[in-house]
Formats: sequence, structure tokens, C-alpha cells
Amino acid sequence: MVAAVVAYVLLAGLAAFQIALVAGAPLGHLAWGGKHRVLPRGLRVASALSVPLYALFAWIISAAVARATEFGDYVYETPPALWVLTAYFGIGVLANAASRSRPERLVMTPVALVLALCCLVIALKV
Repeated sequence: MVAAVVAYVLLAGLAAFQIALVAGAPLGHLAWGGKHRVLPRGLRVASALSVPLYALFAWIISAAVARATEFGDYVYETPPALWVLTAYFGIGVLANAASRSRPERLVMTPVALVLALCCLVIALKV
């Protein structure tokens, strides 16, 4: 499923981005409101915590796709976690669009939108 592959690629990219932020890369203008060029310790911890969350999100998507593949047309119920994930990324679109950081709005809003749409497409197909 193309939507799942796109979601995996974006989640992997976001995980790599967060790892770079944890390592002190000067990319803070793209995350956490864009207030800091290099994130302070507290936001680095938050970035570190987001990496396993992205892995969990990929697992949720993978489980939903695998279930649909295994059972085909006999699956009529979308896993609730996939709907939660769709809503989470939908809220992320709004949060990133409201950021005071122009670079964050321009980069992260479309990323969150594509992830929300990918999850929605997957949810509607499984």
C-alpha cells in the first residue's frame, strides 16, 4: 500500500530529524515552536522521547496493513489506534500551521498533513 510506504518514509525521516536535534544540530527553527536554533536540554529530551513514538506509529500502521492483507475483504473494522493516529497527525497540522516559526510552518505542516492523509487512507482501506 503506497500510503503506508509514504508514512514509513516520513516517520523515518522525522525520527532521523529528532535524533539530529538531540545531537545538537542547529535545526531547532523547524521544531518545538522554532524558538531555539539549538534545542535546550528539556526539548532534547522531548525529541529523544519522540523517536520511539515514531516507531510505535510505524508499528500501528504496519499492523493495520498486515491485518488487511491477511484477511482481505473480511476485515470490516479499522483498529482504533489508527483512527487515533489519524487524529494526532490532524492536530499536528493545526499545531504546526499555528507555529510562530515560518520554517516550521512551511516544512512541518505539509509533513503532518501528508501523514494524516496517509493514515486516513489506510484507515478507510482496512
